Amino acid sequence: MTAIEIPEDVYDALRLPEDEREGVMREELACLLYDRGVLSFGKARELAGLSKRDFSELLGERGIERHYTDEELDEDLDYARR
Repeated sequence: MTAIEIPEDVYDALRLPEDEREGVMREELACLLYDRGVLSFGKARELAGLSKRDFSELLGERGIERHYTDEELDEDLDYARR
């Protein structure tokens, strides 16, 4: 795993309980990179450490539109037909 170094004073300045900091930072980064089109839904979800459903809900709460590809549509249609 590759690590991102965050200056200690910046990390300490986060207004979050220490045990929530990493998770919140992962979710923030995942949402930002997904919204910018830098990460796919699956990889952003993986970065955030969330299920498909939970990541979809997080995007919705933030008003981030889902980038829905033709491939994903085909997968969903195949699933619905079963």
